[in-house]
Amino acid sequence: MAEQLLGSPVAKTLSERLTGKVAKLVEQGVVPTLAIVRVGEREDDLSYERGALKRAEMVGVAVRKFVLPSDCSQDDLMAVIDEINNDSSIHGCLMFRPLPKTLDEVAACAALDPAKDVDCVTQGSLYGVLANRPVGFAPCTAEACLAILDHYGYDLTGARVTVVGRSLVIGKPVSLMMLTRNATVKICHTRTRDLAEECRNADILVVATGVIGTVGADAVSPGQVVLDVGINWDEKADKLVGDVKYDEVEPIVGAITPVPRGVGSVTTAILCKHVVEAAERANA
Repeated sequence: MAEQLLGSPVAKTLSERLTGKVAKLVEQGVVPTLAIVRVGEREDDLSYERGALKRAEMVGVAVRKFVLPSDCSQDDLMAVIDEINNDSSIHGCLMFRPLPKTLDEVAACAALDPAKDVDCVTQGSLYGVLANRPVGFAPCTAEACLAILDHYGYDLTGARVTVVGRSLVIGKPVSLMMLTRNATVKICHTRTRDLAEECRNADILVVATGVIGTVGADAVSPGQVVLDVGINWDEKADKLVGDVKYDEVEPIVGAITPVPRGVGSVTTAILCKHVVEAAERANA
């Protein structure tokens, strides 16, 4: 039976560290503050927002919500971003995406100050990930993957890592972050030839395709560490599932993140970590 890499102990440890950092900032008259920008009432956005609010309250991060109707104009959205950029009491901004198709998401992301970009939506943050520089912040979910490995004592130095997925949200940034940690990284995707074989050869397998059942028993090997980043609603099973066929894979591998209760449960703690770090940078 594989070791379950649960997210809650990781998030708890991170939260305990953040509480102390927040207390020090408050002593200096600084309250780390997150702005949440949400357009419309998408249920997945609302669900993540509830989790973020709960985690922020737990560690002492203040939250200001900027909620716009789904039929808002581009000017309305840009005005909100401009307000956040120019408000020194706001240290980080989480803008829910995708935005409605009537809005220019690229322009909205580009308008945000990278110093307040706590979830890697700006080119500045992407550069920070690429160059390993303290510009902006990495995507919260990508960093959550590394936080889980660190918590459970898995060293990336020299490890063979296969990442299945090439998005700017997970696949590409997590690959670069692991490369920086001295892993040997291979990026694959759903059109990779002999995908199962590429997966089997990895010490650590990260699956982030957004496709149910991307990885099954034929794509894993004994002793592997599997991070399932997918969060999908399986209508047939009427439950949340990942990209990995958990019931097939779990008996074979050495360790695996479940869905839910795995990577996703760490992301809000990373979000708060970024807000606190942004506040520290702004007041250094």
